[in-house]
Amino acid sequence: MKRWLILLAFSVITITVIVFAQTSSERLKNNKRVIENEIANTQKLLDQIRKNQKTSLQEIQLLRQQINNREVLITELNNELYQYEMELELNIKLSRDLDKKLEYMKTDYERVVYLAYKNRKMIDRLTFLLSADDFSQMYRRARYYAIFAESVKYQVALIKKTQEEITIKNAEIIILKEQKQAVLEGKEIEIKRLEQDRNTKTKTAEQLKKKEKALASELKEKQKRRRELDAAIKKAIEEEIKASNNKKSSNKTKTKSTTSTTTPAKSSGSSTVIELTPDEQLVSNSFINNKGKLPWPVAKGTKISDFGTAPHPDVPSVMIENRGIDILVEPGTHVRAIFEGIVTGVLDMMGSKVVMVRHGEYLSVYQNLATVNVKKGDKVSTKEVLGTVAKANGSNTYELHFEVWKNTTFLNPNSWLSNK
Repeated sequence: MKRWLILLAFSVITITVIVFAQTSSERLKNNKRVIENEIANTQKLLDQIRKNQKTSLQEIQLLRQQINNREVLITELNNELYQYEMELELNIKLSRDLDKKLEYMKTDYERVVYLAYKNRKMIDRLTFLLSADDFSQMYRRARYYAIFAESVKYQVALIKKTQEEITIKNAEIIILKEQKQAVLEGKEIEIKRLEQDRNTKTKTAEQLKKKEKALASELKEKQKRRRELDAAIKKAIEEEIKASNNKKSSNKTKTKSTTSTTTPAKSSGSSTVIELTPDEQLVSNSFINNKGKLPWPVAKGTKISDFGTAPHPDVPSVMIENRGIDILVEPGTHVRAIFEGIVTGVLDMMGSKVVMVRHGEYLSVYQNLATVNVKKGDKVSTKEVLGTVAKANGSNTYELHFEVWKNTTFLNPNSWLSNK
């Protein structure tokens, strides 16, 4: 009995660990699928850029991102390999325990069959029952026969079930070994591709180095254009805030109410801080509560330029100031609202369009749109299509510039968007 209880307890623990391992394995597979999709999208963009037969900063930016993606994928593959090794070890151990369990059951069953065979001629069942001293003893003897017969049947069924479990477990071990081998082969392929990308990046960087002066001039012009756009957007935001606050102040004067119908965000007297109605405050709070979980403004795309101020990684003589993020996409890519809100501005600026969506005291700003599907005053929902991405200035590629503002202060979009 003690032996059986130990086996049972160990089996329960092992099965629990295997279930946990399988859950972790599914999570790893999902992570791997996400990064594989990222790699496929980035490769597609790289192929499109290379059709121009002209080395560009965007190509090396994509290569840098692709190298990072492949490094992440190799890490995920290593994690998956470890997971398979753990599952294999557990399954092999469980298979051995099942073999021991089967051996014990067969031994017990053989003993029962042997005893039944040995005593078969001593007395038949009917004589045994009729020789009872009273009816109560006869009933107990009949129950003994019934229980004995059921016990034998149960042992036979349990032996058969254990044999089936062993067969299934051995099949699982074979499948796990095949999956582990496939992951190993996939890892080797990715390592080779990573090395190829690194070599390509080095060659591309050398080619770009030869025309650094021209690239520096191009980047400075782009920075100048970006500063002008940011200034125009900030001015538009300030005017929109001022108009909204004046309208609310006018409404309060007309109603001559002693109770304020609006909730000031910070300072009700400031033209750079919007006064919020109770409904707007709810949207603002909801936007804050979803920080780090908001969807990307495009379904597919590769981030090629990040938020912040730093020397350009490929042209260090140029300081890059980016108040948002830049996402390279395929032609015809739809731009989506990252959260519900009100369209407070649709602007035509320097040959492309800008859409501003207010979420309480926060705004999401979508720059470089070719077409726009909304107009000022429209209420939009999360992931609703706002328009399509336009070509980047002086390029054949398509690039979205995305920003997040709190009133007139720009924020890091990476803190608000999900990890895809």
